[in-house]
Amino acid sequence: MIRKANINDLQEVKALTEACAKAMIQKHIYQWNEHYPSIDRLKADILSEELYVFKANNEIVGIIVITETMDEEYIPIQWLSKTSNNLYIHRLAVLPSLWGNRYARKLMDFAETYARENQYESVRLDTFSQNKRNQKFYETRGYQRLGNIYFPRQSEHPFYCYESQILS
Repeated sequence: MIRKANINDLQEVKALTEACAKAMIQKHIYQWNEHYPSIDRLKADILSEELYVFKANNEIVGIIVITETMDEEYIPIQWLSKTSNNLYIHRLAVLPSLWGNRYARKLMDFAETYARENQYESVRLDTFSQNKRNQKFYETRGYQRLGNIYFPRQSEHPFYCYESQILS
C-alpha cells in the first residue's frame, strides 16, 4: 500500500535512507551520504505532504517524494515541456534487502498515474551519473536524459536530469 507519510514514519524513513546510502556506498555509488537526505529534509517532505511510503507486511519498504516545486538547480535545463505544469520526483528509495523486487517500479507507476490523473504535462527527476542501474531504470520507462546538474554536498560527479512527457 502506498500512502502519504506522516510524522510518525520519520524515524523508519530515515533508517531506510541510511540503509540505502550504506548499500550504495558499498557498491561505490556515492549518491547519498551523511549529509543527504538529512532528517530535516525528510521531515520537511512529510510536513509538506509530498513524501509517500510504500508499506508491505507492516513495514516501510520504499519511499518517494512527489512535488510540484522545481529546485533552482533545474533552472538551466532545457526541458521538453515548456510549462510549469510538471511533477518532480525526489528521494526514490527501497530497502536494499528488497532491491530487484519491483518496489521502485511500483512507486514510479504510482507517481506517473498521479501525474496523468491530475493532468500534469510531465514528470521530471534527476539521478546520479555514477548510478548506471538507475539510468537504465528511467530510460526503460521512457525518460529522456536532458542535461547535468551538480549537488556538491553529495558528490563531485554530476546528476543527470530526465523528463517523461505525460500529456502531449
